Amino acid sequence: QVQVVESGGGLVQPGGSLRLSCSISENILTFDAMAWYRQAPGKQRELVAHIGRIIHYSDHVKDRFTISRDVAKNTVYLQMNYLGPEDTAVYYCNAAKITGDVVTDYWGQGTQVTVSS
Repeated sequence: QVQVVESGGGLVQPGGSLRLSCSISENILTFDAMAWYRQAPGKQRELVAHIGRIIHYSDHVKDRFTISRDVAKNTVYLQMNYLGPEDTAVYYCNAAKITGDVVTDYWGQGTQVTVSS
């Protein structure tokens, strides 16, 4: 059973920074892609950043957030800078394996990020 565990969330003032970590129980190179999503109250879960054969950011976070991975630690990071209240959400880590047309997703429990003065 793959375990995905996020950490690093918390309360930060506008303009501040946080680094989220996502620890995976398997070698992250066995996954086709890893991503960070977020879900704000009353809104749908949305993709924030994706790392696999390419790196992709949503327009909302481009130039402020950076996704990276440490293969030796089986960990994916999300460095978040210049945070604003609109970034307040529960952030989820996703790991995906793709076999043909079948995508198997593994999710963490989420970590709360609150941006407020």
